[in-house]
Amino acid sequence: MELPLLAALREDGTIDPALDPKFDGETLLFLFKKMVFLRALDEKGQHLQRAGRIGFYIGAAGQEAAEIGSGFALREGDWVFPSYRDHGAALMHGYPLPSLVGQLFGNSKDPTKGRQMPNHWCDRPALIVSVSSPVATQLPQAVGAAYAARMRGEKVAVIGYFGDGGSSTGEFHAAMNFAGVFGTPCVFFCSNNQYAISLPFARQTASGSVAVKTAAYGIAGVRVDGNDVLAVYTVTRRALERAREGLGPTLVEAVTYRMGAHSTSDDPARYRSAEEVEEWGRKDPIRRYEVWLKKKGLLTDQDEAEAASSAREEVQRAVAACESAPPVPPESLVEDVYAEMPWHLSEQLKWIREPVAR
Repeated sequence: MELPLLAALREDGTIDPALDPKFDGETLLFLFKKMVFLRALDEKGQHLQRAGRIGFYIGAAGQEAAEIGSGFALREGDWVFPSYRDHGAALMHGYPLPSLVGQLFGNSKDPTKGRQMPNHWCDRPALIVSVSSPVATQLPQAVGAAYAARMRGEKVAVIGYFGDGGSSTGEFHAAMNFAGVFGTPCVFFCSNNQYAISLPFARQTASGSVAVKTAAYGIAGVRVDGNDVLAVYTVTRRALERAREGLGPTLVEAVTYRMGAHSTSDDPARYRSAEEVEEWGRKDPIRRYEVWLKKKGLLTDQDEAEAASSAREEVQRAVAACESAPPVPPESLVEDVYAEMPWHLSEQLKWIREPVAR
């Protein structure tokens, strides 16, 4: 029953025509630069936390192809229900970089006013629903939003992101079953990075994949090489189009690897070997795509160096602009709770303002 692992980029430098998105050179380079940028952003986030300038960070090193490829497949009007490692897809869907960086600092540059821990972002204009820490709780919400969109007659798709650890939750099964029964226009995008924090995938399930589980729910499932940005894009685009056309939900399992720690609070050396990390490092999605672009004559060593330098500079500019911002006003403690502030919060607002005035 196991599903094949789809890949576009072949080792001999050719591409599978069945998965070739047929992009022009400019678009192919655009995807490369976005992957390089995401890596630079994550490196900076790690450094900021280690220096004590932010409190926490969750990176996506090794998963750039899954993030950028799937995010590029989205179109305006689609809804995104992300997990905490999906900022790459969010940026591709219109989440502003200054908002993302401001959210890490939690100061007045943070649209959520410091009310969420770092990497727990959202963006109303881009239809990106708030990240939350509980694993996979976004999946039933995504299915509900998809059901509502269909009831309103909107020809949009809803994508719910999660990791392999999320497939071990009750929320995953409830969402899959509801989506299958009601044929909701949604895509379940699983970045199977082999670990639910410290628990390897083989100890989470007796099945060989996440995608094979779709047979039990009567929905479509597909496995894709999550380190192949073009294959991820093509598979995700088809799944989203299928949802918009009213053909039901799809689960996309992107098989990839988390090259770094689960978060800045994690030490992966305690539960996986250096040999394993080295083996997956040879499958680095950025390196793999870079080699293919060079074989096609679309990328040079100088282009590569300039892309990396430009990405670091853009990230540094965003950090400088956000880190220097003042704190969130203390009044925000009692704002945005009610449309009209009730008397007890008005009293608390006075108490807040008195010491500030002094």
